[in-house]
Amino acid sequence: MDVLNKLFEEHFHSPVTQAQPLAVRLSGSERKLMRLTNGKVTAIGVLYNVREENVAFLEFSKHFRRHGLPVPEIYAEDLDHGAYLEEDLGDTTLFEFLSANRAGENIAVPVIEAYQKVVAVLPRFQVEAGRSVNYSVCYPRSSFDHQSIAWDLNYFKYYFLRLAGIPFNEQALEDDFGRLTQFLLRADHDYFLYRDFQSRNVMLRDACPWFVDYQGGRKGALEYDIASLLFDSKADLPPQLRQQLLDAYLDRLSAFIDLRRDAFMNYYYAFVYVRLMQALGAYGFRGFYEQRTHFLQSVPYALKSLRWLLEHVELPIALPALMGAFKGMVNSEKLRTLPTEAELVCPAENLTVRVFSFSFHRGLPKDETGHGGGFVFDSRSLPNPGREERFKPFTGKDAPVIDYLSRQEGVHQFLAGAISLVDASLANYQSRGFKNLMVSFGCTGGQHRSVYLAEELAKHLRARNGINVVVRHIELEKLGK
Repeated sequence: MDVLNKLFEEHFHSPVTQAQPLAVRLSGSERKLMRLTNGKVTAIGVLYNVREENVAFLEFSKHFRRHGLPVPEIYAEDLDHGAYLEEDLGDTTLFEFLSANRAGENIAVPVIEAYQKVVAVLPRFQVEAGRSVNYSVCYPRSSFDHQSIAWDLNYFKYYFLRLAGIPFNEQALEDDFGRLTQFLLRADHDYFLYRDFQSRNVMLRDACPWFVDYQGGRKGALEYDIASLLFDSKADLPPQLRQQLLDAYLDRLSAFIDLRRDAFMNYYYAFVYVRLMQALGAYGFRGFYEQRTHFLQSVPYALKSLRWLLEHVELPIALPALMGAFKGMVNSEKLRTLPTEAELVCPAENLTVRVFSFSFHRGLPKDETGHGGGFVFDSRSLPNPGREERFKPFTGKDAPVIDYLSRQEGVHQFLAGAISLVDASLANYQSRGFKNLMVSFGCTGGQHRSVYLAEELAKHLRARNGINVVVRHIELEKLGK
């Protein structure tokens, strides 16, 4: 907070008299937001420790404002401390305005008018300002390329399909992912892709839309962003309104480019599918993996969109394994009867899970409880950061190693399997009154992979009620880290 107070005072030449924490606009984000005021003016202070994302947001904000786009003004910044001040756009998001002014599929005219203003502005981001964006600051990729798509598809596979228990043929699904990726990459992708263009990232002030949270932007196809907005799961727009807004968007877009609507529509629904998979991966990660159950409340809306797509859309390419997985999702009893938060509360309050990281060169951790049960996972098959000079000073608790491992497909697959096994034991142990469970991750040196995995499992377990979590990193303790 001291750095935000300093930035505020330096910019407004007056100290902060009141600071109010705000709920983060995008509830999955780790940003900390504060509304700061001196009694006369207000500003939003942001604290976030990922420098690359901060750089992208600040650069894009300044660029968009030079083009007259409605984004927050940046008042001051301190990248060394992960802090900046931005214009206060108020508290009303487009999603909140929609929720307060609808009765089922009957949506009030002012909401529809707000959406029409939003789709009218989108081509200005994509084309007008997109022509001269500095794509070198994009993070983590400068374009929605093969790697970006692979991350989204595997996120969906490991954190939604697998954790939701949807059966699929791994190789057949991978083959479909490959065909889908090649198809998506044939779309014209020389435009700015906002990446998270959805109702919670649009603020309404004086009935006009203002736009935030574009730090994940990169070069990409036009179809992705409008698909994100119109198939925004919890917004649950009626099909006829989606079509009306899509037509309005295409009319506006044709003023900026020589638009071939048939070519656009050839790719559009494939981008709808990939955006839904990205969102479902996020719901699965936050809901099933981190046990933040409110994220699962969006799943039924995504399934409703999937059901509509399966009934009304035929893609230009055959994706039998993926379509089979989608059908398994919409017919899944587990997903139709997702547990409430109360049902997820653990019945026993005294199960302690001890999570260890260790080096196989030094031997397995000792079970000091006398219980004798638990799991030992061998992570030596995973990519090893310890072999690269740049990672040697760090451990699995440090951001460079976390970032590296979290981008490895095999790591997600390994972790999802481990979590599935541990979760299965937890319910059984608690119902039988067991007091201890031991889970150990081993790797070669006991400093990178095993530490990362132990921390990730602990994060998952701490989100559950009725469980005490104890973490020990055997090799790091010896090194005093």
